[in-house]
Amino acid sequence: MINNIKNVFSIKDLENLSGIKAHTIRIWEKRYNVLQPMRTDTNIRLYDLASLQKLLNITLLHEYGYKISKIATYSDDKIPALVREIISSKNAKNHAISDFKLAMMNFDQDLFFATYNWLVAHKSFKEVFYEVFIPLMQEMGLLWQTGTISPAHEHFISYLIKQKLLVNIEKLQVLKCVKTDRVFVLSLPLNEIHELGLMFLHYEILLKGYKVVYLGESMPTESLKELKNYFSPIVYISYCTVQPVRDAVDAYVSEMKEVLIDDTTQLWYLGHMAASIDVRYHTENVRVFNSISELVENI
Repeated sequence: MINNIKNVFSIKDLENLSGIKAHTIRIWEKRYNVLQPMRTDTNIRLYDLASLQKLLNITLLHEYGYKISKIATYSDDKIPALVREIISSKNAKNHAISDFKLAMMNFDQDLFFATYNWLVAHKSFKEVFYEVFIPLMQEMGLLWQTGTISPAHEHFISYLIKQKLLVNIEKLQVLKCVKTDRVFVLSLPLNEIHELGLMFLHYEILLKGYKVVYLGESMPTESLKELKNYFSPIVYISYCTVQPVRDAVDAYVSEMKEVLIDDTTQLWYLGHMAASIDVRYHTENVRVFNSISELVENI
């Protein structure tokens, strides 16, 4: 039986983690013997972490034009060596995402830090977040939904990403705000705990020279009103990933309008659930954005 903290994987798990269809993995096994799965008493394939790492490396080589028939002739040492050559010459972001996924699956903090340090030696933190962390978080959501990863995996990698966000946010917080025409107040709705996107917005808005009041997860709307005693004008930003649920999101916006809206206030929303907000029923002071980058462009 597979534990919640996985060290063995089904072929469906490998498909979810690598992006290679299970049917293709079976063909590669049968025709080229690239993986040697374990088998249960009922002949169900199971794979260990070494098999997952090998498949992720094979996937990267395949994406860069290597034929699977050729990859199959390489030794177990040559495959990762070729991957290292590719990433040193092409700065391959897909390899970084694969390494972060491996770090997550194996609870390997050292691999996370080594991969992150390699990235920031080649890219700015902003590039790392857009090119690597955002795609990684999107994949994490799908992996969690399909049962490939447990909450422990998600919390482990999310916490490490939060650490890097906090370090880079602090570097900007010590600088004097150069723009004073508005203040941004960032919070998450009640019962919303997915904070990484909001934290990166904190970084982006600070980078543009504005003051940010960061309130974080699960904030009651009435508590947000307190900020109006200190700042004006205010842009309130809410990041709605899973809360409020789709049927309740318009009611949430209406509540915020009733409590917060005046001539000096704007309400900005983004996130998966925010896509369900019907802007026809709200004032021009309410805006919905499809992505972090779109919101940042409008600051």
